[in-house]
Amino acid sequence: MPVTTALEAKGEVVHLESFMEQLKEQDTIEKQYDFCRKFVLHGTPHVFNGRDDDFYEFRKRIAQKFNIPFHEIYITGSGKLGFSPFKLKEFDYDSDIDVAIISPNLFENIMRDISKYQMSFRKARAVVRESELEMYHQFLEYVALGWIRPDKLPISFQMKTFKNDWFNFFQSLSYGKSEVGNYKVNAGVFQSYEHLEDYIVSGLIDVRNSRKLRNK
Repeated sequence: MPVTTALEAKGEVVHLESFMEQLKEQDTIEKQYDFCRKFVLHGTPHVFNGRDDDFYEFRKRIAQKFNIPFHEIYITGSGKLGFSPFKLKEFDYDSDIDVAIISPNLFENIMRDISKYQMSFRKARAVVRESELEMYHQFLEYVALGWIRPDKLPISFQMKTFKNDWFNFFQSLSYGKSEVGNYKVNAGVFQSYEHLEDYIVSGLIDVRNSRKLRNK
């Protein structure tokens, strides 16, 4: 049975295979960005199909927590599409809900705290385990792409309070505790809409290229 999304194109429900076939045809960067906007960002997510009011309430919860507009909150990944083009699998109860918060202000506020830590780290020459330092470097790599991933912040860093609050909040939205249903909710903060688009399109290009190689 083919996997379907809640989105439609030309009046027809989009299946995983149809999605992949259409992705293959996006042979210019302009087409790839348009494809991203149409299928991955636009419209009600699969997990909220037929439940627009619930989708609004879910976004409102997050918006109120971080004092940001509700329209800055997106659901991406298989929760949006109904399948994962990366894993080639249907959205199910083992899937996570990936929330992308696009907020320059929230991004800047978090980075301000990070910069304070970085300064104290340099001055005190604090001893940090190698594994945690590696994780911190990964965190900074994502920051360079305009994306804050709190899961990459080492526990021993002075951002522990922020990290705990972040994950406790999204845990409170997970596994039947909010409108989204019985799923784990993860989230990250993007510096701008363009940064989110760039990240998604980069992934789609990787999928498109790997599929071409397999076909060869």
